[in-house]
Amino acid sequence: MEQQQWSENVILVDADYIDKVAFNLIVNFERMLQRRIPQADISRWIDCIALDGGIRQGENNTQVILVYDKRHETLENFTPSSLVNDLDGKAFKDHLGEFTFSALPVEEMTDKEHLFCDSLMHICSQKGIKRLMLIPNAENYYDGVKRALRDTPDDIRTTVFAMQPLPAGNFRQEILGYSLMAALGIRGDEINNQQKIHNYNE
Repeated sequence: MEQQQWSENVILVDADYIDKVAFNLIVNFERMLQRRIPQADISRWIDCIALDGGIRQGENNTQVILVYDKRHETLENFTPSSLVNDLDGKAFKDHLGEFTFSALPVEEMTDKEHLFCDSLMHICSQKGIKRLMLIPNAENYYDGVKRALRDTPDDIRTTVFAMQPLPAGNFRQEILGYSLMAALGIRGDEINNQQKIHNYNE
């Protein structure tokens, strides 16, 4: 995994995992809210991750690395969806700066855990990185991520996103579901209203 120059902000994502989580949220909330949930807007989701990771409005540069199984080149529950054609090498710019995507396939000689954790260790060894936002499949390889972060320099602000709180480590934690719900257009007020209806009917 080589980059001639790294941005000071890096988002490292297990793409297959976020696609699975988005699918589960869509199924559950369509049932709860009784309406169709559209695909997640990936730029909206990335903005939410960036904000949770400490990035604020300004001319920031952020690299987004999407690690994926070579057999699954399409995100079924996000738009844009093609990792190879729509996202790899592409960028978008908004009030939080410029975000550049790279798609990193898992080759036959390795597996997702090793590629994700090796990429993580490589990123942590680079100079100039200030913020690191990680979205691993914490249910499958959290221990590997924790080991990879063991020697992370103190000046890198590291945030790990997961669906449930994780055992303590030398990093900040955020709940992944909130950013995905925002990208799926699920509002807190409609969840609250639906819960009130359910309570009334009990």
